[in-house]
Amino acid sequence: MLKVVKGWIDRYFSDEEALGLLFILITLMLVIMLLGNVLAPFLTALVIAYLLQGTMNYCKARGLSHLTATIAVFLLFMAVMLTLLLIILPATWNQLIQFISEVPRMASKGQELLLLLPERYPELVSVEQVKEWTKQVGDEVASLGQLAVSFSLTGITGLMAVLIYCVLVPILVFFLLKDSTQILTWITGFLPAKRSLLKNVWSEMDEQIANYIRGKALEIVIVGGVTYIAFVILGLNYAALLAIAVGFSVLVPYIGAAVVTIPIALVAYFQWGIGDEFTWVLVVYAIIQALDGNVLVPLLFSEVVNLHPVAIIVAVLVFGGLWGFWGVFFAIPLATLFKAVLRAWPVALSAGTEEAQ
Repeated sequence: MLKVVKGWIDRYFSDEEALGLLFILITLMLVIMLLGNVLAPFLTALVIAYLLQGTMNYCKARGLSHLTATIAVFLLFMAVMLTLLLIILPATWNQLIQFISEVPRMASKGQELLLLLPERYPELVSVEQVKEWTKQVGDEVASLGQLAVSFSLTGITGLMAVLIYCVLVPILVFFLLKDSTQILTWITGFLPAKRSLLKNVWSEMDEQIANYIRGKALEIVIVGGVTYIAFVILGLNYAALLAIAVGFSVLVPYIGAAVVTIPIALVAYFQWGIGDEFTWVLVVYAIIQALDGNVLVPLLFSEVVNLHPVAIIVAVLVFGGLWGFWGVFFAIPLATLFKAVLRAWPVALSAGTEEAQ
């Protein structure tokens, strides 16, 4: 057994580049796991800088200098950010407050419907089961009320966090755009001189991560915008709130769409009951999800998301459990990184062995 383990180690970890890459990956994982919350503003700024890099390249290709392109793109980013903070966010917040205030009424109506089940289906549902379900619904509504109270009590802390993001993130975005070359040069100065394996992995992942982030942001905007327009036309309550939920649900492939279906169906049911309007909402939502999965995703991620659905779901569960939101957001790029490392590792080792011979 020891001979087998020694042979496996000699085969895959005898090269110093492989050990260096392994050390870098482990270090990055530990830093994110231990300091993920502290580095959240930097990670946010890094994602936004990746989003804006394509626009930067476009401006520079049209003859603008690096500094002029940086200022122009940064001003565009600030305009979008102010629109989100001053227009979209307040409207969505108002709908969220209205939705929370409607939850007790929805819960009461749901309890009335549960009480009818033993009469209609006595062989399937008993009175005791309905009482237990009613108690659980009441507990959930009470916990929701406690959550609202605790959120209001910690509002000052939350406001401070928002203010910190509003100040730090734009500053970080500006300098990441302006000094990206200098920052990369400084980072590579700490890396080993012999890093062909690392270059191979990075050259593949840099483009894929940038394309993924830009594509995912565009997908969120398109899916959320189309959903909002459709829900407004259908007259569904809380259209903006539900549309934002649908937009962000694309961050979690397969799982997100299924989870968001529940609040959409509940809002439609409590607004209209089982009828034509309820059916139309679910049909339109299903069409949007079908177009997203079969048209938009292949168009935006034709070369980026080349992973099996099982691998994507496992990546979302693993990295989401480790790093929360950022783990979910970067689950597919991280899974692609893992795949790229596995693909580049044996090639680099075999090349190194041939050179040694």
